[in-house]
Amino acid sequence: MNIIIKKAKSLLLALLSIKTSLPLGGLGWAFALTWAFALGFALTSCSDDPDAENFYTFKGKMMSEYLQQHEAFSEFTAIVERAGMMELLATYGAYTCFPPTNDAVQTFLKKRGLTSISELTDADCDTLVRTHIVKNMYTTADMDDGVLSTANMNRRYIEVSHGLDDDDNAVVFLNGTSHIIFALQDDSVENGIMQPITEVLESSNRMIHDVMKQNPNISLYVEAFERAGLRDSLYQYKDAEWDPTVYPRYRYISHVNRETATVPDEKRTGYTVFVPTDSVLREKYGITTVEGLYQKACDIYDVVYPEDADADYHDFAHITHPKNPLHRFLAYHVVTRDVKGWNYLTPVKDVGILTTVMNPVDWYETMLPHTMMKFERLTVRKWAGASVLGQRYVNRRYDDEFQVLGTLIRPTVETTYKQDALNGRYFYVDDILAFDPTTRDIVLNDRIRMDFSTIFPELMTNDIRLNERNNGMKFQDPDYDETGKYGRNYYFPNGYLKGVTLNDGCHFVYRRPHDYYDSYEGDEMNLFGDFDISFKIPPVPYEGDWQIRIGFAAEGTRGVAQIYFDDVPQGIPLDMTKQLNDPSILGSDWKADYASMSQIDLSTDQKVLKNKGYYRGAAGGYRYDSGGSTSTTIFATQPQTIRMVICTTHIDPNVDHFLRIRCVSTKQGNDNEFMLDYLELVPKSVYGVTDEGAMESML
Repeated sequence: MNIIIKKAKSLLLALLSIKTSLPLGGLGWAFALTWAFALGFALTSCSDDPDAENFYTFKGKMMSEYLQQHEAFSEFTAIVERAGMMELLATYGAYTCFPPTNDAVQTFLKKRGLTSISELTDADCDTLVRTHIVKNMYTTADMDDGVLSTANMNRRYIEVSHGLDDDDNAVVFLNGTSHIIFALQDDSVENGIMQPITEVLESSNRMIHDVMKQNPNISLYVEAFERAGLRDSLYQYKDAEWDPTVYPRYRYISHVNRETATVPDEKRTGYTVFVPTDSVLREKYGITTVEGLYQKACDIYDVVYPEDADADYHDFAHITHPKNPLHRFLAYHVVTRDVKGWNYLTPVKDVGILTTVMNPVDWYETMLPHTMMKFERLTVRKWAGASVLGQRYVNRRYDDEFQVLGTLIRPTVETTYKQDALNGRYFYVDDILAFDPTTRDIVLNDRIRMDFSTIFPELMTNDIRLNERNNGMKFQDPDYDETGKYGRNYYFPNGYLKGVTLNDGCHFVYRRPHDYYDSYEGDEMNLFGDFDISFKIPPVPYEGDWQIRIGFAAEGTRGVAQIYFDDVPQGIPLDMTKQLNDPSILGSDWKADYASMSQIDLSTDQKVLKNKGYYRGAAGGYRYDSGGSTSTTIFATQPQTIRMVICTTHIDPNVDHFLRIRCVSTKQGNDNEFMLDYLELVPKSVYGVTDEGAMESML
């Protein structure tokens, strides 16, 4: 929704609710004229500037005027002035401001033992103001459970939930206890939306373990973490030596798009912990001590790792050893990335995933070496069973063959306690999590499809994955846009991504979600230049024969590369200019309307492609067409959206394995592109079907 529509919608809501906002005045109009005139002479670009046609959308007020002319927010207004940020709120942009009432500020001061805002430091004021401003526009209708998709100006994410206020009005709660005032919500101003709130928003400045330690409802787990020596593992946060200013902006051409990318602003490390409460451990397993938790860990991991059962480090006295059962048990509950909110455990907008036929699924590595968790949001009634649609689960597999319901993830904890920290957050789960035989042999014994942006934890921890602003996915950027108005593209220098090695001629680029991209989950990664890249692939759950595939969209402007598995070349180079209807693949036998084919014809089609080392694109994936005559174009119906088999090989799960992709194209320069959309790790139980009419699921 563009700026005009959003403001019109908010204004209409304000009128319908008979809000008590001030009338439009001449001061705001005069200011707008003066500012617009000044913009005509500006030589710098700003990512918050609206399009030219939006300069005179309303003859209304800026956020600065709203605050200055509403006595109910005079305390917060004084804090804004102390922070020197009133000028920002007087300029054009696209913001959401959550001003707390005077009563809310007084309550905040009393909690800190203060009597007046004059006792706050300038740094306190700066932090408070930045905590209450988001550089994007959000009406209450845009706020789904989880977190806002844009961080506040203090680089923290505001938690969102829904409930009733004291008058039984349906309101949006922020960070658990503060809520948007129903009578004042969605108040539109010239440069955004005002959402007045009942309590000052606060974020913890502690590390994740210290935040967890403040919650007595998870005291057993916290004690076990400390005694097992895992506490220090959760204290990494930011690389202070990372300097983005030494890396220039990168310009590139992809197909017909002329884009730019920058390196990330920061290099942070993050964690997300999934914790059963003391009551869950007590009521389900009778566990009330760390020793009892150790015994439960032995029950699980002595079966999975029998070779360690008689080792010296196995007993309770050695729980700090990484191969001790309790140490493994606790490590499996931590994923090595900061998932910024419950709604981000799977793609927040599900773009590129046909949710009417397939539940969105993502896979993340855990702190237990060579293991992963599967995260799933339920969207398809057929695959829900007794579970709840819309909820998110860990390690779930519910299909025609298996019915493992998995573990439910709670979006929030009690309002008394903080859930997020500087370097991560934690969630309650309704059961323990374990890399046990059921998880290993059933849940993970399936096609593991990973969007490339999920393979590298740094993309989620540093707020790069699926970043977009002002509904930017619906817009194509101008050529070589540098404003980042609708979101940013990034590239990663050698050494930024763990387990990745790049040569000097390679640019490894993350491209944010865009309209009309043939990209699973909306985004994609690309290699440009004379590239040579090596990266560690995610772990498989057990030893055996596995097929490794990559999903991509073929284009005539793309290049050719040789792919290696553990430094061994795999087949002939992959030519990304060839579509499935190319004479060397299917040619005239290609059929777009796969949905009308019989089961036998579908099976035959799949076997012919498989023998040539290809599969159709995922039938559960689609290209987002916001402006087209249809809203989706299924990958399986397009000859350019392809899954290509890199190799079928025997994999040891206890060893790191690497893919290497080396440019062998005759093209030169930055237009030499190789697309990485998603990776598939497929066990023989899935790819090895040979019976007449049998076939692998096309989803």
